[in-house]
Amino acid sequence: MKTYLDLIWTFIRVGAMTFGGGYAMVPVVERELIKRKGWTTMDEVLDYYTIAQITPGIIAVNLSTFIGYKRKGPLGGILSTISFLLPGFVCMVAVSLFIRQFAGYPAVQHAFTGIRVAVGALILDTLIKLVKGFFKDKKAVVIFILGFVLSAVLSASPVLIILGAGAAGLLLYRPGKKPFPETGGPQ
Repeated sequence: MKTYLDLIWTFIRVGAMTFGGGYAMVPVVERELIKRKGWTTMDEVLDYYTIAQITPGIIAVNLSTFIGYKRKGPLGGILSTISFLLPGFVCMVAVSLFIRQFAGYPAVQHAFTGIRVAVGALILDTLIKLVKGFFKDKKAVVIFILGFVLSAVLSASPVLIILGAGAAGLLLYRPGKKPFPETGGPQ
């Protein structure tokens, strides 16, 4: 029972401290779930983000579900998801009750501007951490550059990019090749 309460309280804290969406939550996940609790690793978080990208739903919610499931099975997944969502739900209800009355005030508009900038900084921090985690070899860099060019320059379908990157990963990192040399990372 104590483990479930710890899981619930931890994800309530993570949910309360997460602003700006799934990518902006990486610093919170790193501090709370990796460093403080030791429940996961950054490599696992990157894997969870990858899975969350190709499954329906919000990345942050999927991440909470995956980690809760890893810790305590299906019930842990359910409890961590509800716990993560609870602070945002309470906040949204409170904001929705008062937003019309206060949204026009310049102080509120300026506060929202500052919050957007801070969220941008959190997302940039996350982007840097994600990129460092992905670039473990030249093959990964090639897949990244091709995916970026297909998306940003040619406006290719994200579904096709993801499927193509998955196929490239299967070919470049296929079983039978020595997957982890002495350096500990992929070839």
